[in-house]
Amino acid sequence: MNKRNYQRQLDILLEEFYQREQAPTLLLHSCCAPCSSYVLEYLSEYFQIVVFYYNPNIYPESEYHMRAEEQMRFLQSLPTKYPVTFTEGTYVPDEFYRCVKGLEHIKEGSERCFACYRLRLEKAAQMAKEKGLDYFASTLSISPLKNSQRLNEIGEQLAKEYGISWLPNDFKKKNGYKRSTELSKEYGMYRQDYCGCVYSLRERRAIHS
Repeated sequence: MNKRNYQRQLDILLEEFYQREQAPTLLLHSCCAPCSSYVLEYLSEYFQIVVFYYNPNIYPESEYHMRAEEQMRFLQSLPTKYPVTFTEGTYVPDEFYRCVKGLEHIKEGSERCFACYRLRLEKAAQMAKEKGLDYFASTLSISPLKNSQRLNEIGEQLAKEYGISWLPNDFKKKNGYKRSTELSKEYGMYRQDYCGCVYSLRERRAIHS
């Protein structure tokens, strides 16, 4: 089965918006400020964006709040063509632990992560539906360590379930990840060295021990 080119699909949509001089609304789930940096620079040229920070997977709690504060700080500094606003979800780590129960010892980047993708994307779909927005998406695909095919498949499934359009994407394309690292330096961002959950932190420590 051939992999779909989600970035190409996004390019086609953005060209349509540009020709119509439209600025549709987008709920953008963000995992952290560094990952959101390029995505917001890029998409705020086309969308009115609500950044949705919902990440109950992040451990410890102090790390969660540090990342949330960095996200808000970045949004206050970033110049955008269209409005960008911020909404923070609830931080209930038990939602994550219930979601990945039985998958705790699976290696990073596989089924445990896919369950976490779905948890966060489902909340994003629900929020987009509640707010009456046109699209929802996530910054997660910018990471070279994230499976963009699975992210998009989950997003498309949830779009059908909730009746809200998924914005196809693979933000690491077009040097997106490289640009995010440049913006992180430019804005002096805190850039974490593990994905976020306790299991990814343990793997990181095991590799470097």
